[in-house]
This record gives sequence, structure tokens and C-alpha cells, in this order.
Amino acid sequence: MPALFAGEDALTGSQTRTLIFAGLAALSAAACASTLGRAPEADLVLYGGLVRTGDPDNPTAQAVAARDGEIVYVGDAEGARALAGRGTRMVDVDGAAIFPGFTDAHVHLFGVGMRARTLNLADVGSIAELVDAVEIAVAQADDGGVVTGRGWIEARWPEGRFPTRDDLDAVSGDTPVALVRADGHAMLLNTAALERIALSDDVADPSGGRYERFEDGRLTGLLVDDAMEPAGVLFAAPEGEERADVLAEGAAYMASRGWTGMHNMSVDLNDADRLAALSDDGRLGLRVYNAVDVSFADALFESGPRGSRNGRIITRAVKMYMDGALGSRGAALEAPYADDPENTGLLRTEEADAAALFDAALAHDIQIAAHAIGDRGNLLALHWMRQAFERAGEVNDPRWRIEHAQIVDPAEIRSFVELGVIASMQPSHFATDQFFAPARLGAERLDGAYAWREMLDAGVVVAGGSDAPVERGDPLLEFHAAISRAAPDGRRAEAFDASGALGRDEALALFTSAPAFASFQEDALGVIAVGRRADFSVFSGDLMTVPVDEILSLDAVMTVVDGEVVYDAAD
Repeated sequence: MPALFAGEDALTGSQTRTLIFAGLAALSAAACASTLGRAPEADLVLYGGLVRTGDPDNPTAQAVAARDGEIVYVGDAEGARALAGRGTRMVDVDGAAIFPGFTDAHVHLFGVGMRARTLNLADVGSIAELVDAVEIAVAQADDGGVVTGRGWIEARWPEGRFPTRDDLDAVSGDTPVALVRADGHAMLLNTAALERIALSDDVADPSGGRYERFEDGRLTGLLVDDAMEPAGVLFAAPEGEERADVLAEGAAYMASRGWTGMHNMSVDLNDADRLAALSDDGRLGLRVYNAVDVSFADALFESGPRGSRNGRIITRAVKMYMDGALGSRGAALEAPYADDPENTGLLRTEEADAAALFDAALAHDIQIAAHAIGDRGNLLALHWMRQAFERAGEVNDPRWRIEHAQIVDPAEIRSFVELGVIASMQPSHFATDQFFAPARLGAERLDGAYAWREMLDAGVVVAGGSDAPVERGDPLLEFHAAISRAAPDGRRAEAFDASGALGRDEALALFTSAPAFASFQEDALGVIAVGRRADFSVFSGDLMTVPVDEILSLDAVMTVVDGEVVYDAAD
């Protein structure tokens, strides 16, 4: 990985001299240590627990040591202690388990940071509870302000329907209310909010979006996918230093869960640059691999891959959308929804636009991350990618990705393999969606639904993530869902069985070596081995042996990136 990316300033003369002097000092220290007959001391040693390396040739160890951000020793505790010196931080993990750094292969970092700053509706269990939460928030709102929130999902609510503006109007009065569904693909507005943005009942559905309506044609207040765009003005977006704080807070949350890195999706290019500055300034410790929103594609094509000077922040992908989400019936399906026979979902990108984007991405060595959930969305994404590769004539390991890949015709799984397309999937989506997916799809389409097992068996690279803030953003939750094929409480919908579950080694790779490959960093990340970067996720128990029903009772103990402790539960 280059130290500097396109768009970064070249090193000044003084910086170059500083690096030379630092290098000479390091060489002098190494020579001195060699003269004394011992290796240079380590900066960090972790011992006192089982090391799960993820390396099949050396699967376990007692200790690991790092120097200058690199792993220099993996083995028994005595050998690690031999590398200790005055400046070494010795950490007894007290029986905890040390893993290669867990990377969330699909997250929205800004949304994670904003989650604590808006009305969090993740635990709302009914329309009645939603209304109660809104009533409290309206009472606390400033005059003229807007109540915004996120996280509701109606799939298992007793009312058995989507909430509507009428539900909110009963308690909100003249205060505009805008509530984003958990998946981010639908938004509920009350009447005051609809009036604030001048949306009337006679508005036409936009391309790639839909306004839900009552039988009499009146807007219900539910806006789906691109129909949400006019409501963006209702959300106060922090800027400048406050926006940087949101990003840093989101990263701190992710570190506290045990993630050492993340693949950050639909990113504002200005935020990508903020992240690089935060990282270089020492305010953000995690690795971030950015896929900018498609609206910033041309700017990224012009600059080429870019990132931080310390190498932890990399921006070299573009996120685009093929369709919407299954829950809000925006995922593009080949046949109509089983519970909505007039609806086949939404296509959010035209073929000509995709072709131009794909051709430019190949020409500029930029990775494509295509959101596709429905079987038609996935089919077209794969088909259009194949056409782009054929037009290019020869492609150099592009490692394009399909984000979610939730509903795939089983016959199309081979296309992932043939094209080298990575499936970026989120196990916790199954844990949630399993209770409504059969109603949306019908039994005949479930064979290719949330098919991690079938993907891996076919040879597809599957990278695991959480899609936070859509889901909680917890690696333990994701690992549990991957190996149990069940909800956190162990329940499983009748339409599914455990045959799609992964083995624990496979689940570990989902969050370690696979995300490393998906971000072109497999030579540096993904396993604990000498010469790799010193990224470690330390959990209070061994994920590879603890009973399944005890996984969610574990905790992240420590998170280490480049040999630096960025989270310590003891602090």
C-alpha cells in the first residue's frame, strides 16, 4: 500500500529529513539490539489468553507481539516476553480470546454517529409505541423545529401494517415529524412535514421511488426510496467541526464493539477527506475503506484512489444503487411481490447510466459496490457488470462487489464466481427479515434468499458486515446470526431451517480475511501472522467454542489497530 495517495501533497523537505533521521534512529536501535544478541523490543505484547490467528497453518497461539504497527511474533508466551523491554506495553488479557481484527464490510459511519443525536426507534415494538415516542419528542422539541428519528421496522408489530401520517398527526400537531425506517429505504412523514416540503396528494411518483397512498388516493406519509429526496431538507445536517465530531463518535462506537475497521458506504467525498484528516490527527483510530456515493464518482475518477498519510483511510470505490429494500417493497423482483401482486419493486439506475459508470470505473481502477437486494436487481447488476468487462476486453482484478445480494436466483450464483464479484452480505439482515421475507417472496423464491452457505459452497468470496445503523453494528450479533441462522433469541421462522448456517471458521473469515480481500488488503490484514499489520479484536470469550446461546453475552475487551490500543474496556 503506498504511503501517499493521489490528491495528497508531496512530502516537504523538512518532513523528508525527519523521516530520514527517524529511519537512521531505528536502524541504530536495531543494530544495538543485534549487538546485544537480542531482537529489538516490541511495542505491544498481548498474552494470557488464546490467540485465534485465522491462519490454517498456525491456527492458535499463546501470545502475539507487535512493533511499529506490525506483527513481529506469534507463538508461546515465553517467546513474546523475550521481546519485552522498558517501552513495551504488556497486556494480560486475562483469559480473553484474541482474534484478527474484525472488519465490518458494510456500514454507514455518518449514520452510526448520528444515531445518538436523533430519536432512536430501534426498540419500538408497535405503532402505539411509535406514537408514544413521537409524542414525547414533540413535547421536547424547540418551537419551529422538526422531530427526526430512525430505526423503526413494522415487520413484527401487532398492528400488521405500516404506520401512517394519521397515526402521527394524533400527537404531533403542527410540529413536522420525519421518521426513517430501519433500512433507510423508506421514511414516514406527518401532515405538517408533508406541508413543510409542499408534497400534495396529486404528486406523481418519481423514477426509482414511490409515494404510498390510501385507497382514496391520499398520501399515507410513507415515502419509498427516491421519493424520500424532497424530505432531505427536514434533516439538519451538521457541518464543519460538528460533522467531524459525528464521524469520530461513530468510529468510537464501532471500536467499542470490537471492530478494527469498516467499509464505509455511500460516503460524501468531503467526509472521506475529513476521515483522512481525523485519522492523521489521531482522533480516529480505526481503518476505513470508503465507497463514495455515486454522485461523487466523477470527482473520484479524476483524483484516483486517495486516503490518509498513515494508510488507515482508503477511498477507492463507488457505491451505486440498483434497487430498494425488501421490507418496504422496493427491492426489484423478477415476479411481483407475493403480498403485493401489482408491485415488482423499484429499479433505481438506468442501464445507460450504469454502463457509463462501469466503463469509467474500469478505466480509472475504481471499485464498484452495487446495492442489489431483489433477484432482478442482482440479475441486472451481474449482467451489466459482465457487459462492462466484455467491453473493456481485459480487466485487471477489479473485485467489484454486490452489496447485500439478498435475493438471488440460485442459477445466477455461478455468475459471481465467473465475474469474480464479491458478495457483501449482512447476517443480521436474515435474523430480522426471516419473519417477513416469506410473505414478500412466497415459498418458491426462498431458495436463493440470504444464501451465504450456497455462495461459499460455489466459491464466491463473501464479506460480512452489519449495515449499521440499519442494524446494531455488533460483530457478536453478526457472528451469532451467521452460525445459528436464527434471531438473537434463537427463534427461526418456519419457512427456514439451519442448513444455511456457516461453520465457525467460515464465519470468522467472513469478518476478517474476506473484508481484507474485498478492500485489496489481503497481504496486510485478515490473519494474525508475522509481517501483517497488528490489528486485533479481543473478546471476553472464545467465539470458536462458546455455546451459541452464550455468544451475545460476550463483550469486546480491547480493540487494537496498527499495534495501538484504540479501545480498552478497562478504561
